[in-house]
Amino acid sequence: MDARLRRVNKEIADCKNDKTSNIAIDLIDDNPFHLRGSFPGPEDTPYQGGHFEVDIVIPDSYPFQPVKMKFITKVYHPNVSSASGAICLDILKDAWSPVLTLKSTLISLQSLLCSPEPNDPQDAEVAKHFMMSRSSFDDTARYWAHIYAGAPSPKEGDSGKGKAVRDEIAIAGLQHAHVEQFESLGFDRTQVIDVLRRLNYRGANIAKIPDDRIVEELLK
Repeated sequence: MDARLRRVNKEIADCKNDKTSNIAIDLIDDNPFHLRGSFPGPEDTPYQGGHFEVDIVIPDSYPFQPVKMKFITKVYHPNVSSASGAICLDILKDAWSPVLTLKSTLISLQSLLCSPEPNDPQDAEVAKHFMMSRSSFDDTARYWAHIYAGAPSPKEGDSGKGKAVRDEIAIAGLQHAHVEQFESLGFDRTQVIDVLRRLNYRGANIAKIPDDRIVEELLK
């Protein structure tokens, strides 16, 4: 058994024996170098109550080269690509150290959900939303956690039981009234959502974007 496999097997065993961290690591297709990590969303964040899964690939020179991680679960966060799940975190790049483990790296991802870094984003549009209106961002992140990670419904009076119904407007972090305003002019809903999302039509930014600008974008 080579050193890399011994190290990975030990880390998986240590994680299974740790009953307090709530970090889990499982093999994908019985491959010890392709793993699935998971952890609960941290408390007192929009991600609370969700279950988040991460794809882990162990490189040939591990632990001297960082593991490759990306979210399997869709996450609305400035440092996570909402499209691909790619993660912007220093320990996955130049700040990696061989003393880090799979469990400690997953705990760092969990901590990243607590402390977004919008000035060093992986997803620029989400970072703009975060900086423009934190409360609106939190609402959208909470909704994504409900839809994609199984967190309780953010709506009052909704038990969250059963299959979540996707609301594309809420997923984009927009208000229904704003989308319907331009839908009523004859524009397609999907097109309106795309334009308003790209223009960051949220919070204080709404007053800075005239309706004519939005119509102009919709007509392109």
